[in-house]
Amino acid sequence: MTDTSHHDARMAQMKFADIYPHYVTKVEKKGKTVADLHQLITWLTGFDDEQIKQLIDEGVSFESFFAQATIHPNAHLIKGLICGYRVEEITNTLTQQVRYLDKLVDELARGKKMQNILR
Repeated sequence: MTDTSHHDARMAQMKFADIYPHYVTKVEKKGKTVADLHQLITWLTGFDDEQIKQLIDEGVSFESFFAQATIHPNAHLIKGLICGYRVEEITNTLTQQVRYLDKLVDELARGKKMQNILR
């Protein structure tokens, strides 16, 4: 895999609150709800709705967001392409976790059944 250290550093500093509205827009355009989105986030990170709201309000970076998370033990089962990268081949843990979330949101937006998304 090519060196993506510059990409990894940029992703670590991105604010979850800046990306969250894009997730909402993406799922709502496809007829899904914020509750569905939160179910994905909760499954992956262990955060409940109140914690998600608090993290958004605090403006935490993805680095801080995932440092506070309890990643689901089945997250390693998330596979496939996202932004041109295979999520299972990403070597930087934080970048892989962000891409796990991106992949879950994509699957929800494409109409995949929740029971299949939540491995």
